[in-house]
Amino acid sequence: MLLSVHGRYGHRAKWTVDRDLNMAGNGARRGRHALNETHETALSGVFFAASAFLIWGLSPVYWKAIGAVGPLEIVMHRVVWSFAFLMVIILVARQWRELCEVLRSGRTLMVLAASALLVALNWLIYIWAVNNGYLLQASLGYYINPLVNVVLGMTFLRERLRPAQMTAVLLAAAGVIYLTVQYGQFPWISLVLAFSFGLYGLIRKVAPVSSLVGLTVETMLMSGPALAYLVFLGARHGGSIFRGDLRLDLLLMSTALMTAVPLLLFTAGARRIRLSTLGLMQYLAPSGMFLLAVLYYREPFTSAQLWTFVMIWTALAIYSADSLNIYRREHRPAGK
Repeated sequence: MLLSVHGRYGHRAKWTVDRDLNMAGNGARRGRHALNETHETALSGVFFAASAFLIWGLSPVYWKAIGAVGPLEIVMHRVVWSFAFLMVIILVARQWRELCEVLRSGRTLMVLAASALLVALNWLIYIWAVNNGYLLQASLGYYINPLVNVVLGMTFLRERLRPAQMTAVLLAAAGVIYLTVQYGQFPWISLVLAFSFGLYGLIRKVAPVSSLVGLTVETMLMSGPALAYLVFLGARHGGSIFRGDLRLDLLLMSTALMTAVPLLLFTAGARRIRLSTLGLMQYLAPSGMFLLAVLYYREPFTSAQLWTFVMIWTALAIYSADSLNIYRREHRPAGK
């Protein structure tokens, strides 16, 4: 093409074509670079989110390591040390302005006070269940949590259930009823964990606060009573910290890391990957609990429990497939 251009404007034509080719090449390189960046961002998002869910799923190992301490005392330590650690993160991340805005809003503080009570209840029941041999029930609670969220959305937000969602909810309810009848034990631990965490998420929807600042305020609101309880225990020589066991002291103080680190990883992952991907990855946490309970801690696993889990897993498969289908339909490019 360039060799056929002659005459007076030959050099100009050649320069123009070269410029166009260079621009096209640069554009292609920028496109490949942007694609690589998007791919790398998605991979890092999957890594962050998976790390968060795996920490939550393997957390029973940590809680059992401090099982000699009472569940209520563990929760109080978790509140106090988490608040101290989160305040440092707030300062480093320069989110103190948002924190101050929240503290000036009486309505937001009331909402976060309610969510703080719910998350404290969730922590208490979960740690008690882990350290008393009910890890299977705890994992069941977090498996059915997405379905409980659907029910709460229908009840409080007047959301209409799609046929697949209704099928999943009814199948999960059938699983709970079957376990109660066949096993002779109502799975209250599972339901308390599922509904307390579901209500926590529902209430947090009302408060326009980031995850980090929200948890900081929640632990701040609970830290006063928690610290008073720990001081009371210490005065009566009933506390577990600073009694000469350095390992136990470090583990109790590290409850802050067990609380904040997976939250930060989850937040970083949620910003980088699709909501549908995040929704499917959430089952890593209860799956980790389930495998630990059955394979490592050898908790009793009856046929009634097996069929209950099969019904719950089937319900979750229906729910996840429906959610993924809706997500793809809503994000389908125009004209396709």
